[in-house]
Amino acid sequence: MSAWKALSGELDPDVRTFVERLRLVIDRSGLGVVAVVERTGHDRADWDAFLHARRPVPRSAVVALSDITGADLGPLTAAWEHADRAWKRLLRERAVAEAGPTPDPGPPPGPARDGVRDGRRDPEGVPDPRPGPQDAPPADRTLRIRKVVPPAPAHGPTMAPAPDPAPAPAPDPDPAPDPAPAPAPGSVPRKPRRATPLLYAAGIAGAALVVTAAVLLADLGGPGGSAAPTAAPTPSATTVAPEPAPSLPDGVRCTGADCGGQDPERMGCGGPLATTVASTRIGPAFVEVRYSGVCAAAWARITGAAAGDEVSVQHGTAVQVANVPEGGDTDAYTAMIPVASGAAARACAMLAGGEDGCTGE
Repeated sequence: MSAWKALSGELDPDVRTFVERLRLVIDRSGLGVVAVVERTGHDRADWDAFLHARRPVPRSAVVALSDITGADLGPLTAAWEHADRAWKRLLRERAVAEAGPTPDPGPPPGPARDGVRDGRRDPEGVPDPRPGPQDAPPADRTLRIRKVVPPAPAHGPTMAPAPDPAPAPAPDPDPAPDPAPAPAPGSVPRKPRRATPLLYAAGIAGAALVVTAAVLLADLGGPGGSAAPTAAPTPSATTVAPEPAPSLPDGVRCTGADCGGQDPERMGCGGPLATTVASTRIGPAFVEVRYSGVCAAAWARITGAAAGDEVSVQHGTAVQVANVPEGGDTDAYTAMIPVASGAAARACAMLAGGEDGCTGE
């Protein structure tokens, strides 16, 4: 490493570790930078920027360097992923610093509440302490009992008939009474027994009481009344406690079916949480099946490709597809599909030149 120019002390530790690993791979291969430039297809200026940490290294350069030197691609790829995230984080921080802070417009003015508007007392907003119509006590709903006037007799308008001054004598129940004995001389003759007027009055009063009781029972909701039935109490709803969500590592935002169609890097499923479970080379492109056990999902990745090349991952009827965009990028990866294990998924690629193939073939 003594032949290399010393790296800046302000570098991110992940970037420094990755660049030093690249230098070590080149030193151990014995090829030199010129041979690396000729065999990887990247310019000398690009490799100078890569090996001195002045520019992010594309994944295609890492794959090409692994192919020509025989270095293990797994550890080299893992170090590249950490460095790539560090570069992206640095670029975002630079963009925010160049944009400058956004001025705070302050809280918007709100409506007056309880006589206070925008922090100042509004004398016209003081609530009136006098009770309004809404403060009036509820109406008295005391049950009112209706008086019932007993029916008047047919021979007079008064509530109770006056006693008959000359009632007819009660008939004698005996059809053939014995003749009354003659009164003794000097005795006063006995008058015949007549029905007393109090009996008539008592009968009429009893009938009036019966009618009054019947009316009261109807008003109070008794038999035959119209009182509203009492509503049955509403049964209380049973609250079902939700099942606790599974705990995920810091930065991981989905697992299983929730990861379907999601970006693995954005959901925190890539990096050290992902491994390459299957791979193949199709022409100049390298195709991999990437799997994360924590997220229980897989995706496909292609490197060393050209614009217009297509890569896909599939499991059963679930398929996700991605294309290599224009603009110099030579790698791409698909969204995730949920799988129980990485062996259940396979990755396929179709190159713009007509070549195609899949892992596991």
